[in-house]
Amino acid sequence: MLRVISANLNGIRSAANKGFFTWLPEQNADFICLQELKAQADNLTDEMRSPSGYMGYFHYAEKKGYSGVGIYARKVPDQVIEGLGVPEIDAEGRYIELVYDGFSVISVYLPSGSSGDHRQAAKYSFMDVFYGHLQQLAQAGRRVILCGDWNIAHKEIDLKNWKGNLKNSGFLPEERAWLTRVFDELSWVDVYRRLYPEATGDAYTWWSNRGQARANNVGWRIDYQIATPDIAATATQASIYKAQWFSDHAPLIIDYDTQV
Repeated sequence: MLRVISANLNGIRSAANKGFFTWLPEQNADFICLQELKAQADNLTDEMRSPSGYMGYFHYAEKKGYSGVGIYARKVPDQVIEGLGVPEIDAEGRYIELVYDGFSVISVYLPSGSSGDHRQAAKYSFMDVFYGHLQQLAQAGRRVILCGDWNIAHKEIDLKNWKGNLKNSGFLPEERAWLTRVFDELSWVDVYRRLYPEATGDAYTWWSNRGQARANNVGWRIDYQIATPDIAATATQASIYKAQWFSDHAPLIIDYDTQV
């Protein structure tokens, strides 16, 4: 079995203070993909850098206290790829890939466009570049699991208040159509949806800190594990951990009946 966790931490130091690193060893995961570290290398403790039993690999943003992704792995990779090769994207620390023999695991953090038109434009720019990269990955003949905060709810079933968000970043027609192309044209698989095609409120992974969104489960499903068809077909179960809160996101845990 292969267990993979995706977790947007909204700050690794904040998540640590809320018990993330006490919870982590109990999960028996092979890979833990992190987003939104909001830290640089010198901010990390030894536990944050390499929790017991794991090696940590990170792609930090140049801007302090911003973005950043990482992966904890039990097995040393053959190669670590940081970034997509586009300077303005890579400066924000949004992509890291661990490469093994015939397999890759990736942590990705798509931009949010909610803070203004300039950030929505940056999001679309990222999506254009990333689509080409996803196409290359899909054609490479490797098994791949892409974990991350994609900052897009795909369908109406994926958020509570879909009617009120039709003109908001994260649920714009262009964003949703792009994600549909990723699935339909490139054959990537939304693993959670493959397992639970009708799940609604149980599927949410993010809640606004405003109002009573979490208490009322006014959530969004924007954290995904998206995989190549061969490895997606081996997924046996998925869960979203909400018994404790380490962030405004909840960890997405998926088990695959396969090995690296």
